[in-house]
Amino acid sequence: MDTSSHTLKENIEKAKAGNQMAFSALLDRFWNEVYGFQLSRTKNENDAEDITIQTFSRAFDKIHSYDASYEFKTWLFTISKNIHIDMVRKRKKNVWEQHHTGNQEVIKKVLDNAPSAEDQLIKEQNLASLLGHIRNLKPHYREVINLRYFQELTYAAIAEELNEPINNVKVKLLRAKKLLAEMIKAK
Repeated sequence: MDTSSHTLKENIEKAKAGNQMAFSALLDRFWNEVYGFQLSRTKNENDAEDITIQTFSRAFDKIHSYDASYEFKTWLFTISKNIHIDMVRKRKKNVWEQHHTGNQEVIKKVLDNAPSAEDQLIKEQNLASLLGHIRNLKPHYREVINLRYFQELTYAAIAEELNEPINNVKVKLLRAKKLLAEMIKAK
């Protein structure tokens, strides 16, 4: 058995046990292949990156279901392909719904473009709640959320700002979003 195959199996087992370094190693090893696979399917860098992030997120959530009789890369590609199919179906559904609602919906949207006082209050309360959850994150997660979503920096710009590899930024952002989702769900 070659060492790279042995290391891969070790990393998968460590990841199943919850080892974050093993997750990072798997992400580093397979990121470019999954991204390249999606870029060839979507022909869109943003979609390919979003799907790749979702692929690793889902793979790490479901790592216990990985069957070692299949190649890990094949398993990742299958997850990635399914996410892309779901995205295409959702977009087609949205286009169909927009096409079939007719002009009445367009007129309603134009006439009712401004949020009501109630809508504005709900939006402000939701934002305050979200900011409260973000404040409860560890500082390094707070920082990456701030840079990505409030300062709207690219992954590359965040990596440069934090002086970290881009894959570390992606993993941190992924973990921060998962933690936020758990906090919100627990509330």
